[in-house]
Amino acid sequence: MRHLMSPLDFSVDELDKLLDLANDIEKYPQKYAHACEGKKLATCFYEPSTRTRLSFEAAMLNLGGSVLGFASADSSSAAKGESVSDTIRIISCYADICAMRHPKEGAPLVASQKSRIPVINAGDGGHQHPTQTLTDLLTIRSLKGRLGNLTIGLCGDLKFGRTVHSLISALIRYPGIRFVLISPEELRIPSYIREDVLAANNIPFTEVERLEDAMPDLDVLYMTRVQKERFFNEEDYVRLKNFYILTKAKMDLAKDDMLVLHPLPRVNEISVEVDDDPRAAYFRQAQYGVYVRMALILTLLDIRVD
Repeated sequence: MRHLMSPLDFSVDELDKLLDLANDIEKYPQKYAHACEGKKLATCFYEPSTRTRLSFEAAMLNLGGSVLGFASADSSSAAKGESVSDTIRIISCYADICAMRHPKEGAPLVASQKSRIPVINAGDGGHQHPTQTLTDLLTIRSLKGRLGNLTIGLCGDLKFGRTVHSLISALIRYPGIRFVLISPEELRIPSYIREDVLAANNIPFTEVERLEDAMPDLDVLYMTRVQKERFFNEEDYVRLKNFYILTKAKMDLAKDDMLVLHPLPRVNEISVEVDDDPRAAYFRQAQYGVYVRMALILTLLDIRVD
């Protein structure tokens, strides 16, 4: 039995097979419409979510399975003090696979150690968000035709952004990857990512504060919101929340085939005027999230469709 805690849980070869399966699901959805009949997915979300929770549920329903779960900690026995370990033992009696989001780093890992069913980390604090990373990889590969030889700009909250941390860890395994890290001083990438991931693997990267300075060189721009829920100080959040706003004028500085991605939700960091630009791929990215989660469910349940 396998779990997914980090994008590094899959080798590059396994990732490529997973993305191939997701592309096949996109092309031939009817072929997979009954693959999970009789199977149940539990969505255990201790933190709010729209895309991740609903895309997991859509993925299982598209596969012919069913869904149960909770959408917040106060609608579960966590409100009464039940531990994650006990919750997953109970969920293992009711479901075949579980997607868990939790504000505490490592909580899904603890669950996986006590679980009798596969557990998928659907986001744990500021740590990892592996299924968003799988979504990002599928989007980039599908729209750019490759995952290597790319200059990736990561903009916004690089300190607390678990999507950014996961994506960096996954992309460094492909050749010719270069990062441009765009953030204010207060939201720079954590030192453990800078030293233990980027520098330790000889991955070229630059750190800049102005988005305009980075735009001309980028193949992919990955925007993130400044996350109010990660701040201890309201004043710091208010000061930084509108630090970056992607506008049409800034898009004019970019390559004609640059992709704009965003894990969503957005607040102010991408102007709605950018939505009609053919390079804006964040809503297509959300659709790819369903295909990749369908592929992941099939892979972890070891279900093959001929």
